[in-house]
Amino acid sequence: MSWFSKFLTSSVGKKLIMSLTGLFLIIFLLVHLIGNLQLLADDGGESFNMYAKFMTSNPLIKMTSYGLYFFILLHAIQGLLIWSKNRASGGSKRYSGGRPLSTWAGRNMAGLGTVILVFILLHMWQFWFQYKWGEVASATYDGVEVRDLYEVVRHAFQNVGFVIFYVISMIVIAFHLHHGFQSAFQSLGLNHQKYTPAIKAIGTAYSILIPLGFAVIPLYILFAK
Repeated sequence: MSWFSKFLTSSVGKKLIMSLTGLFLIIFLLVHLIGNLQLLADDGGESFNMYAKFMTSNPLIKMTSYGLYFFILLHAIQGLLIWSKNRASGGSKRYSGGRPLSTWAGRNMAGLGTVILVFILLHMWQFWFQYKWGEVASATYDGVEVRDLYEVVRHAFQNVGFVIFYVISMIVIAFHLHHGFQSAFQSLGLNHQKYTPAIKAIGTAYSILIPLGFAVIPLYILFAK
């Protein structure tokens, strides 16, 4: 086994990778929300469709997307490995250092993460897969023809059941973020009595505002139909 493989499977390696991939995904959520807010523009979907075309045709963005898929998978696998090891050692309710997981989210990160993974897979099938290979109508703006992903999203968000599932998933993500944001900095050894309160405050605000921003979009489309 190479040194890299040993590092990946070590306790320190797993936590480091979880932290770094988690922070990357946290940044991605903000970028993704900014793009998705184009759905609220009153322009018949032009802003969102042009955004979708840019995101799927720009070479740099496409390469970043492949990295994103890898990081999501790696984050999920490492999380399950940590949970499995903690469970086997009887420490599912504690950090490896013996400190108690005082929050409900901290004690249930594996369950929350599993729900989120299911949501991501469904989300990608519902939108990304359909956009790439599904039968999606075209729209033309200023002579530029694009695939009309806006209509795919709008149709999905007019399904009450799907919207309920989406909003519940955002609540789950909020709990996951609330614990994961601070935990990532802690695992990287970036704790300090001067900065930790600020990290906690930013993490709390982020874990509320970002999922709320995502949840508003399907609710707006559902009730504005």
